[in-house]
Amino acid sequence: MRRAIPQGNRTILVMAGVAVASLVAGLGLSQLITSPAKAEADAAPPVAGAVTVPVESRVISNELTLRGDPRYDDPAQIRIETGEVKGQPVVTGQVPEVGSTIDAATVALEIAGRPVIVLPGALPTYRSLQAGVSGPDVLQLKAALGALGINAGKPDSDVYDAATAAGVVELYRKVGYQPPAPSKELKETLKLAQDTVRSAESELTAAQLALTKASAGATEVERLQADNEVRAAQRALAAAEAGAGAPSAEPGGENLPVDVDGLREALAVAEARRAAVLAGTGSSAESAQVASAQRALTDARAQLAEAKDATLTALPASEVVFLSSLPRRVDNLDAKLGSIVSGPVMTVSGATLEIIASATADDAALLAVGGAGIITVLGQDVQVTITAIEAPGSKSSTAEAEGEGAEGSEAPAADGAGSSSGGQQGRHTIRFQIGEVSNEQLSTLQGGQNLRVKVPVSSTGGEVLAVPLAALTAGPGGESRVERQGAAGATELVTVETGLAASGYVQIVSSQEPLEAGDLVVVGKRAADSESDEETEGAG
Repeated sequence: MRRAIPQGNRTILVMAGVAVASLVAGLGLSQLITSPAKAEADAAPPVAGAVTVPVESRVISNELTLRGDPRYDDPAQIRIETGEVKGQPVVTGQVPEVGSTIDAATVALEIAGRPVIVLPGALPTYRSLQAGVSGPDVLQLKAALGALGINAGKPDSDVYDAATAAGVVELYRKVGYQPPAPSKELKETLKLAQDTVRSAESELTAAQLALTKASAGATEVERLQADNEVRAAQRALAAAEAGAGAPSAEPGGENLPVDVDGLREALAVAEARRAAVLAGTGSSAESAQVASAQRALTDARAQLAEAKDATLTALPASEVVFLSSLPRRVDNLDAKLGSIVSGPVMTVSGATLEIIASATADDAALLAVGGAGIITVLGQDVQVTITAIEAPGSKSSTAEAEGEGAEGSEAPAADGAGSSSGGQQGRHTIRFQIGEVSNEQLSTLQGGQNLRVKVPVSSTGGEVLAVPLAALTAGPGGESRVERQGAAGATELVTVETGLAASGYVQIVSSQEPLEAGDLVVVGKRAADSESDEETEGAG
């Protein structure tokens, strides 16, 4: 009698049977399925052959890649001459915002209640300008005022005169401030000179009246007496001449010779006295007094003219700053409202954004002013143009480009273009002008992010026949050759003349046998080795 298998044991037996069957099936399938790796390992090695690429028609250009920073051009620090400021040079107003623009005839800052006016000019402010001074800074001031439409006198005269002072007054009115007033001492000097002129004029008038009175004429009696003296002298002289040589009897009884010459002199004196009487008594003294009064008045008027010149409106050194180019952008402020000026008050730059990069001497030699380049801003290419190449140590080359180096060309060039390994004789500063950009791109550039500038330094200018550098081999005479493959697989060596090389390609200028785009040239050999493919490196 068979015993019944319990239900739980029956389930265990079924599961064990399924497991055994699965194991047997898996072992069977493993003998039939081959993995890709094993299939590749079991495959026969490829037949040895050439690796070929077609001859192409393409533009070949070699470019230099530099690193640069966007900056506003021509940075400069503004300093104010505060030696003539009354009291402490405290900033009292007109403080600009960073990023704002200052232009000609604008107020850059207000110090002690007085404006600092911006004017165009290359010479820095080094003295106050006032009547009587002369020099190139006066010419610069006249040119600046003339550019604003303000008449400042003769533009070719370097003298600060009344017309220049009037032009400065107009400048202050233009910026909305009162012109500088003369000092109390100058005003007192002017008043004293005016009083002196009035006194000298009064003295001259009195002297002229005295002369007029003295020259009115003598009385009738005085004229008769003068005439009688002359006639008496004439008679004495005539009698003496009539008896010339005869002795004259004197009361002592002695006979003395007649003094004819003495009588002639007495006649001359009598005639002179009569002339003086007829001209007016005492006129010589009064005439001298008039001349003296006239000289005193001339001197007084000269002093008055000097005093007036001294009170003409001046342009204090503390109230003007000259900048070589305008407008300018405010980059940084060192002065704040209420602060005391003790150094630079602000840093400004040109209103034009530019790219400042640097390059080695060798790389800089490949560039030229006017050359074009490309930067990428917000995923779009923007054209830039080289505006200056400044040698290290030059006046305009500054430390702003330090650390901004050339990355070198993206590919080696046959003529060495783009190499940044050598020529380390100090770095050159390269300035680029930025082409047209959108507002969004301009905003990005103003952020000052370091950029990559690509500058083509050589190009074929159009499409030419080109092959990879690996296709070139050297012949026994050093000539360049390519190995061309025919339709049947056979190859032939073709001697070629090469040109510009860049980005892994070289230009085919001419060939011994005709080459055309699409022809296949060998760049390597595939070895009959199952573990690795090796290409034969060509000699370029």
